[in-house]
Amino acid sequence: MTLTQRDIDQEIAAEHAAYDKRVADGAPREHHPRRDYAPYRSSTLRHPGQPLVAIDVSKDPELVELSSPAFGERDITEIDNDLTRQHTGEPIGERITVSGRLLDRDGRPVRGQLVEIWQANSAGRYAHRREQHDAPLDPNFTGVGRTLTDTEGRYSFTTVQPGPYPWRNHLNAWRPAHIHFSVFGAAFTQRLVTQMYFPNDPLFPYDPILQSVTDDAARQRLIATYDHDLSVPEFSLGYHWDIVLDGPHATWLEEGR
Repeated sequence: MTLTQRDIDQEIAAEHAAYDKRVADGAPREHHPRRDYAPYRSSTLRHPGQPLVAIDVSKDPELVELSSPAFGERDITEIDNDLTRQHTGEPIGERITVSGRLLDRDGRPVRGQLVEIWQANSAGRYAHRREQHDAPLDPNFTGVGRTLTDTEGRYSFTTVQPGPYPWRNHLNAWRPAHIHFSVFGAAFTQRLVTQMYFPNDPLFPYDPILQSVTDDAARQRLIATYDHDLSVPEFSLGYHWDIVLDGPHATWLEEGR
């Protein structure tokens, strides 16, 4: 039987109620979603069914990096963080500036860290060969960028507002507009991935990926804030979003996904 949005809504409500009961009964708050979160069908499929296998990196330190993505094999240039200048023409869509700080649990800046983003274009389509959404591609928008945090832990990207897109979790499933963020430590093995959302998106209640973060405060930390001071006159709207690596105010990270 094909699952409907109503089915998923009921499952989401049940998961939230179960979480609220656990907290009321004295369980600690959960800042990260459970890996077997049923409304997000792929998490159930990806959930480990066997004990985890340790990799002996002492024999081959690069063994765990063989399938890691790389959005550039050269030094970072001045346009790597400006997704509107990477092609010969202007991309289609509303231009935005996204900026924030990478912080540790005590609010201290994490300096010199590689931050990468990838996203759909303004029509909600990724420039990827496995993309199945039939929305138009934009020849002037690839949808990937990277930068290094500065001495204050700050990053900044110029891009276009991504569009929402359908996916096949259930009938009439749509993902809210979002940007994927990747943060590296000293190696690919220390890579952390999360997603940033935009304020007041009407799709929030219907998205099992966002709703898998069952704690409301933790879920709100995934939503950027409109910041007029970051808006560039006659050019782009500004959004502010900090990434906190750990602690009670940590940003949700896609651990194990």
